[in-house]
Order: sequence, then C-alpha cells, then structure tokens
Amino acid sequence: MSIPKTIREYRSQGDHHTNLKLQESPLSGPKANEVLVKIHAASLQYRDLMVSKGRYPGQKKDVVPCSDMAGEIAAVGQDVTGWKVGDRVCANFALDHIHGDVNHDIQQTGLGGQIDGVLREYINVPVHSLVRVPDHLSYEEGSTLPCAALTAYNALLGPTPLKGGDFVLVLGTGGVSIFGLQLAVASGATVIATSSSDEKLEIAKKLGAHHVINYNTTPDWDDVVLKITEGKGVDHVIEVGGPGTIQKCIKAVRYAGWIHIIGFVAQGQGDLPIRAAIGKALIFRGIQIGSVKQFEDMNRLIKAHQIHPVVDTVFPFEKAIEAYSYLESQKHVGKVVIKISKD
Repeated sequence: MSIPKTIREYRSQGDHHTNLKLQESPLSGPKANEVLVKIHAASLQYRDLMVSKGRYPGQKKDVVPCSDMAGEIAAVGQDVTGWKVGDRVCANFALDHIHGDVNHDIQQTGLGGQIDGVLREYINVPVHSLVRVPDHLSYEEGSTLPCAALTAYNALLGPTPLKGGDFVLVLGTGGVSIFGLQLAVASGATVIATSSSDEKLEIAKKLGAHHVINYNTTPDWDDVVLKITEGKGVDHVIEVGGPGTIQKCIKAVRYAGWIHIIGFVAQGQGDLPIRAAIGKALIFRGIQIGSVKQFEDMNRLIKAHQIHPVVDTVFPFEKAIEAYSYLESQKHVGKVVIKISKD
C-alpha cells in the first residue's frame, strides 16, 4: 500500500461546526509500537457537536475532531506483532483504556477531544488500542462501534450484566439507544423504546423492540412503562436525556434497578433526586465508553448474532459540515457516518 506524504484533515476551533476547516498536513510513519491506519469511515456523536462549539471539558485547542473510525492498517511499527497491513480495525475511543476502570490518565487519551481524532485520512495509533472489525460489517458500519455501541454494551453488560427476561428501557432512537436496543434483544431482554416519532418507533419495532411509546403523544410514558412491567418497573434504563428525563426514569425503574447515565440531550433543570434514589435503593452509574477488552467481548456478541449497526445516512468526506448539521437536526435513527476513503 502506497503511503502519502500529506493528508487531508479537519480541525475545529471550537466556534461551531460550520467553521470546521479542511486542510493538508504532513504524515509521519508509525513509531515502534504503533500502526498507521488508513481511515475509511468515521461516525458522529453528540460529543462531536459539543467539541465543535468548544463545550467539551478539557478539549484540545485546534483539535482534529471525531473519536470513532474504521479503517485498514497501512503500515506497522518495527516492534508490532499480531497485526499486518490490510487488517480491518477500529481504535478504542480512549486509546489507553485497555481493561478495567477508567481513570484520569485514560481520559486524557480520548480521541477527538483531549487529543486529535479521526476526521482525517490516516492516523497513527498505539497497537494496544486496536480491535478487529467483525467480518460481516462494512467500514461504515464498523465506524459506529467504538463509542455508541461500546457505551451501550458497557451499560447493559458491565458489572451487573442484564439477564434474559430483564426489562430494558431505551430513551430515543439515537446511536447509543439503538445499539442498546439491539444488544438487549440479542441478550434475551424485553425492550421498551421511546421516541417523539411514530416513524422512528416503527424502525425500533423492526429491530426487536417489544413495546414502543411516543413521548409526545403520551407525556406520562413512565406510567405506561409501569403498566407494561405490571407495576414493578424496568431493570435497566439507558438514560441519555439527563435533567429532562431523569425523574420519569426514576419512576419507571424497579427498586434496586440500574439507571445508566450516558447523556443529557433532553432539556430540563434539576439536581440528582437523592431522596428518590435512596427511597428506591437505585443504582446510578455514569458510563464513560469502555475498554479494549469490553470492545472485543462486544464484537463476539455482534458476530454471534450477526448484528448490523443502523446507519441512517453516509456523507462524503468533503461534506462533513453537512453531516454535523444533520446530526444536530436529530432527524436520524441510529448513526450518521462520514465516508473518508474513496477506495
């Protein structure tokens, strides 16, 4: 594989995604324990919108945005073993999160925030961060795994994995929620999905959701969840709303149930309701993506069930700004992807 001397990459000044700058930069070869990856596709997160507006904690100035990619190895460092040119790979969201709990030092290796990310044609990454893309997935599908999929997996199959027959509530039909739905169904759970759109809920049903609720036409959706679960509440909640939805999630979850706190896309105000948490002995868990080990375990599940990520729209590299705008519109179901390589 021929390796160019310069590459194209986007950089963000933190002044809005419409001001992302596409530029050329020199490309260096991999260090001894690194691999050079030719990036074929990258997927977008809500976090990327925050970075583009300069609102992400600890973000690097003039950063190359985006954390999630899939590509092929173009070159390997002299000390690298077990990998070869042509292997299809993802890099983990936090390059140094290999196994176990996250810590401050690991946080500082988060792609597209604390360090330069993947909205570019090539990247050098440490070999310990690599995970193979499942054979049945395209590069576009593979690019959706490092953040959205692994976040959902870490929530539902983390320290206390869900069991067959558990009830799982997923809020909305964005990337993490859709992966939560798919992974929960594959693990034998009963899934309740909410959305503002009946059209989106039809997609959720096709993916295996057992019950769907339109929260616009049914604002008391938490009462419906309790009715579905015969008054007991769900075992796990994929909580991506934050202040705007947390009170209803507390009502909808069972005693000693898990509320996995992942995002804050819903509008609202208020602190964590401590009294209610104690009253129901609830377990609140903040999720920070996951490790390489969890990524590998997740891919085994994805491969075993031949799960295909839901890719809403693929934009060409030159239209990355339009991709961001589409993500911000919240019209999508699943993931928004940017195709970087033309071959």
